[in-house]
Amino acid sequence: MAHKKGQGSTRNGRDSNAQRLGLKVGSGQLIKAGSILVRQRGTKWHPGANVARAKDDSLFALKDGVVRFRKSKRTIVSIEA
Repeated sequence: MAHKKGQGSTRNGRDSNAQRLGLKVGSGQLIKAGSILVRQRGTKWHPGANVARAKDDSLFALKDGVVRFRKSKRTIVSIEA
């Protein structure tokens, strides 16, 4: 007879990779067209002038310029070209 118990098993011990969401640029920062400004799920930030929303809700610049954030009822991200 064995004098030690067999090793048990567990169904835990996994963790998913972080999605790296959030702001990728700061206000007043000079950026180029096509640059990603925000990675998000849903619309926490909304696109303003010269900014578009991608299929996965990310915001990206349509023109070169300076990033501006404006907050009223919703936070708007725009580019001053």
